[in-house]
Amino acid sequence: MSETVMSPSVGVGVLHLFCKPYATCDPEAVVNAVKSAQAADCQVVCVSMFGHKCDAAFMATSKDMIALRRFQTDLQRAGLEVVDSYVSLTEVSEYAKGMPEQMLNARLYPVLPPEGKTSWCFYPMSKKREAEANWFTLEYEKRSELMQEHGKSGRNFAGRVVQVVTGSAGLDDYEWGVTLFANNPDDLKEVVYTMRFDEASAVYADFGAFYVGGIVPVEELVSTLA
Repeated sequence: MSETVMSPSVGVGVLHLFCKPYATCDPEAVVNAVKSAQAADCQVVCVSMFGHKCDAAFMATSKDMIALRRFQTDLQRAGLEVVDSYVSLTEVSEYAKGMPEQMLNARLYPVLPPEGKTSWCFYPMSKKREAEANWFTLEYEKRSELMQEHGKSGRNFAGRVVQVVTGSAGLDDYEWGVTLFANNPDDLKEVVYTMRFDEASAVYADFGAFYVGGIVPVEELVSTLA
């Protein structure tokens, strides 16, 4: 009998897990969970987190979303409590029509983490549906114009910040998940601050909780969980 597979028709599944250790947490089992997921063709980014929201984060991607579920189960069995999570899919924005195929594929099938970028941030976001600021009643041409402006601001951080935007409409509480990889933590602060002045964000964006940490090998991560 073949194993169940659940795969998007285009792109890959993305699972963000935010965890705290139980007293019974087994560091070796956490390491084995990560390595088993990687052996099953999942990409796994391990993050040592700052602040009270959680102690460890894992960003995992896979063509097979059942493999992501197995990874979550393995971490829970290893003694990690999942205190928050986010489910999304890689996608190409409707405003990215005409981009070279290589750039489109980089969004659908990102190679993570980007080399040399150890500062990490995640937040979810949606577009507003308020009476005076309803993104979804704007004409496509206007939305495209605003997103072009927004993208231009982001390109000013080329080489310093890599942004991975994944779609979650119908999958989680917000419409997109935004993951930032940067050279330095102040790059994270600056890019978010700068892009919030664009009309697409200043007028039409709603943001969820922010999570920030540093990317480390899993062996280093578990040493902080005792």
